[in-house]
Amino acid sequence: MRIIVLLLSIIAAAWPQAGRASRVENGLLPAVLIKGRPGEMKLADRMRHYKVPGVSVAVIDGGRVEWARGYGLLEAGGAAPVTPETRFQAASISKPVAAMGALALVEQGKLDLDEDVNRKLVSWKVPENELTKEKKVTLRGLLSHGAGLTVHGFRGYAAGEDVPTLVQALDGQKPANSAAVRVDILPGSKWRYAGGGYNVMQQLMIDVTGKKFPDLMRELVLGKLGMTQSTYEQPLPQALAAVAASGHRGSGEPIKGKWHTYPEMAAAGLWTTPTDLARFAVELQQAYAGKSSKVISPQMAAQMLRTQLAPSGLGIVVNAETQRFEHGGANEGFRCQLVGYLGKGQGAVVMTNGDRGGALVSEILRGVAREYGWPDYRTEERALAEVNPEIYGTYSGEYKTNFTITVTAESGRLYLQAPPLGPERVELFPESETGFFTLSENIKITFVKDERGAVKELIAQPPGGQALKAAKVK
Repeated sequence: MRIIVLLLSIIAAAWPQAGRASRVENGLLPAVLIKGRPGEMKLADRMRHYKVPGVSVAVIDGGRVEWARGYGLLEAGGAAPVTPETRFQAASISKPVAAMGALALVEQGKLDLDEDVNRKLVSWKVPENELTKEKKVTLRGLLSHGAGLTVHGFRGYAAGEDVPTLVQALDGQKPANSAAVRVDILPGSKWRYAGGGYNVMQQLMIDVTGKKFPDLMRELVLGKLGMTQSTYEQPLPQALAAVAASGHRGSGEPIKGKWHTYPEMAAAGLWTTPTDLARFAVELQQAYAGKSSKVISPQMAAQMLRTQLAPSGLGIVVNAETQRFEHGGANEGFRCQLVGYLGKGQGAVVMTNGDRGGALVSEILRGVAREYGWPDYRTEERALAEVNPEIYGTYSGEYKTNFTITVTAESGRLYLQAPPLGPERVELFPESETGFFTLSENIKITFVKDERGAVKELIAQPPGGQALKAAKVK
């Protein structure tokens, strides 16, 4: 009888979480809802739409991982399913985890946030120039993307390609496929995202400890947080290949060789699961609240989560208004996002194995946000304007910026296709005769006319981003 009672109590405890997970799976939301129309979408349908074979989700509530689920397949055309234990490439979410390791070395006295990194770099040094004579590169600058360094990101190395050493990558020497990491703006003068800075940090951590980076990160962070399904080893050890998701192109085709190799480990090389990344997020929440110091002290956690150069803290993006911290990731064939809230014990991690997974991740997070009452990741509701569709033909054509945008009118509807949005066209919905919006991405499109009334350009305004102008060329 006691066993039956125990089983019933376990089932009762798990049932609310199962219900919430199910509501999220069936309640994905676009960035914009059209007033008067249902907008909820099913995860399986959206995976097919974006040609993303596999998704893994972990949701944090009450300061713990409330539920974690895997969906779809490790590889398109295969039979192996994604589970909560499936490893994905974390891409740039590697940065905040590596940053926590660097901050642990600061608290051990092996590094200093504000000294010239060249004092402790041995295997390679930041080349000096007129800018570095005026202001030195520091670890604080590396972590907050304020060091004035070049190289935004990395495409990795496909199967069969030679992989450079870290020093070769830092100097842009063959077989490296990225440019040399150099200071070209005054350190500390502005924020500019630079994966190259994390290459410098990786070398710095290696030089001051004399340890291989994957071993060092296991010792400093992964082991202490119970992130047992995570590794910075590059290339991925063969023993883990069977539990790793294959990356996929926007067409849904698997990447040749399944995935790329990233010697830029601190910037892009972490293999992990949403559950392990959720453990990292929970520890950051707990440390900030003064309730834990497994890796860094509460005082250091407060520094990590304080805006240095907006929008960055030390290794993580922070939003003081909503007390949100987050980081996204985009490697070849993988897209993912980590979100957490300070003082709320809430958050989520979503990982996908497709190049078009970014929009899918956002739709999943909006579903989570509604279910759990998050303060942001909200969906906007807009009313459609009554516009004569005959005017759509005047907007059709090609618009040129640093890429070509194609606008087409078909069966009383207007569509836009642009490389940043993927290979498929997206529908434009009217707010006025010249103003439109997209549902999934919440991009506002304005058509601009000349004094004769002919369309001369369009302006695309992404949420929170810089407006882009494209001149009509045909």
